[in-house]
Amino acid sequence: MAPEDTDPTDETHDTPDDGSVTDDGPAGPVEDASDEFDDLTEAASSDSSTAAKAKAARERLEAEADRAVEGFDENVVDLLAWLLDTETRARIYVYLRQHPRSTSEEVADGTGLYPSTVREALAELHEEETVTRGKRESAGAGNNPYEYEAIAPSDLVNGVVDQVQRQLNTVFNLDRRLGGADAADDESPVTITVEEEDRTE
Repeated sequence: MAPEDTDPTDETHDTPDDGSVTDDGPAGPVEDASDEFDDLTEAASSDSSTAAKAKAARERLEAEADRAVEGFDENVVDLLAWLLDTETRARIYVYLRQHPRSTSEEVADGTGLYPSTVREALAELHEEETVTRGKRESAGAGNNPYEYEAIAPSDLVNGVVDQVQRQLNTVFNLDRRLGGADAADDESPVTITVEEEDRTE
C-alpha cells in the first residue's frame, strides 16, 4: 500500500508534547514565563500605587501638622493681642521674645510690618515698659540704632492682673450695680494670684 501523499506546505501536523510549538500556540514553559511576567508587572504596579498612596498620606499629615502649629501660633497672638491691645503689638512682642536685641528695622523685616508702624508700636511699648531698649554697640562710627527686648511673659501677666481682676469684679457686681448700688460698695471676691515657678535646683 502506497504511503499517502503529504503536502509539504501543510503546517498542521502532529508533534510530540515535549514543549515544542504546536498549532495551539506556545507550550508550557513559555506560557509559564508569560504568566510570571504578568504577575511581576502587576506587583510592580501595585507597589508603585502603594508608594504613591503612602507619599500622599505623608504629605497630608505634614500639611495638617503645619496647620496645627500655625493655628497654635495664631491663638497665642490672639491672646497677646488682647493683653497688648493690638495684633501688631502682639506680633512685635512675640518676635522680640524669639529675637532679643533686635532693631526696629529687623523687627519690621521679621514680622512683615511697615517700618513706621513698628517704630510707633515700639515707642508705645517702651513707654509702657513692655519692652526695654539700649543703644547697639558698634565698632564703627555713626549713629547706632536702638535694639529692643521684650519683658518676660510672667512680667507681662503681672502687669495686667490688676486690670483683669477689676474687670471680673465689675462683672460679679453687675446685678448690684443694676439695682442702684454704688460702685464704692462693690464686693471684690475675685482675686488673681500669679505664682512664678521656682526654677533653681
